[in-house]
Amino acid sequence: MTKLSVNINKVATLRNARGGNTPNVTKVALDCEMFGAEGITVHPRPDERHIRRSDVYEIRPLLKTEFNIEGYPSPEFIELVLQVKPNQVTLVPDDPSQITSNSGWDTKNNLAFLTEVLDRFTRAGIRTSVFVAADVEMVEYAAKAGADRVELYTEPYATLYPKDPEAAIAPFVEAAKTARRLGLGLNAGHDLSLVNLNYLYKNIPWIDEVSIGHALISDALYMGLEKAIHEYKNCLR
Repeated sequence: MTKLSVNINKVATLRNARGGNTPNVTKVALDCEMFGAEGITVHPRPDERHIRRSDVYEIRPLLKTEFNIEGYPSPEFIELVLQVKPNQVTLVPDDPSQITSNSGWDTKNNLAFLTEVLDRFTRAGIRTSVFVAADVEMVEYAAKAGADRVELYTEPYATLYPKDPEAAIAPFVEAAKTARRLGLGLNAGHDLSLVNLNYLYKNIPWIDEVSIGHALISDALYMGLEKAIHEYKNCLR
């Protein structure tokens, strides 16, 4: 079964726009669990423009499902993850000024750095995932670095899907097959939606987890959070 992890960054963005605690990010995370999500994802950035470090500390002990923290492995991020000890840490190659994660790691050229960071998390008992493009070589070097999983960066798939679904999915199937051959777990995320999620799942049914935030929270504005989560879960059947 492919698990749905809800990224709640956009909820924090809405809260931060007015200050205070509305909407309550922790309550939304717990509601997502209650409505059927199998995990919660957060991406704390250095400027805390959405998820704050305090959110991470508050949410962690309350969750009953998987907790995934993603981010660039700066010293501050590494310290946070080692203190909180989520179920999974996902490394992304973000510059602090980026609006969102829009590329995967060059795992070949960053092999030594990734190997060192992944080893620290592994020794702490935290499952590791590396954000990569649908590129066989990048998947192979993620395995060499010692990752437990890779997360395929799916924006290129989502962009091409409306015009040519078969062409859009092809490189992702090859990357996914490589991950499976190497014994890596497989996650996917970025721009996945009710439009394109089921096709991805049907072609790569061994995906362990999809992380979805922007589209799901946007859909929840119209259909409500509970129904939105159910609709996304229906795409994974």
